[in-house]
Amino acid sequence: MKYCPYAQRVRIIIAAKNVKHEIVNINLKSKPDWFFEKNPLGKVPALEKDGALMFESMVICDYLNEAYPEPPLYPADPWQKAHDRVFIELWSKVSSPMYKVYFAKGDQHVLAQCFDDIRDGLDMFEVELSKRGTCFFAGAKPGMLDYMIWPWVERLPMAQQMAGDDDALPEERYLKLLSWMTNMKEEPAVRATFMSPETHLKFLLSHISGSPEYDMEE
Repeated sequence: MKYCPYAQRVRIIIAAKNVKHEIVNINLKSKPDWFFEKNPLGKVPALEKDGALMFESMVICDYLNEAYPEPPLYPADPWQKAHDRVFIELWSKVSSPMYKVYFAKGDQHVLAQCFDDIRDGLDMFEVELSKRGTCFFAGAKPGMLDYMIWPWVERLPMAQQMAGDDDALPEERYLKLLSWMTNMKEEPAVRATFMSPETHLKFLLSHISGSPEYDMEE
């Protein structure tokens, strides 16, 4: 589904690996029978190859990283690879309160608590990037950790718009992360899937209304 951050994860890795592919978008409000026949849980993203199918974004991305080894997206060191996986899991400290922003209905108390939680989550990543002393979490170039958290980072400006607070992420608090965000926007794999905050907001509002516009023009 074009506007799903989990599906965007897979599209980013496909772009980073330059894998030849075809995209089939699914209307999540009216999933076709053939999709359930292939995928009993009906979940997106899903990857089909040679008649076999897998789903779950991390499962797919890890498969793509192994099946198409260039460029490698995890550190060679097993401990550091595991450490990166831990931080991918820790990203829920940011993404979970973001979903609460989407459905806060303008409740300022809820929004304030959500952004307190988002900032607390981002603090961990600011500290980690500072410790690593690199442009990206993976070093001089983005890796799996960078790409796996990006879809929600791309949507942070939309969340700020919904909260009516353009200063929710103070520059002095996130010097490293804001520089990282700027650099990530220039990466070809990110640019291949990027959508503006306005586009994300337009879709999300249609989703909240109960009539998601899966085929809307950007």
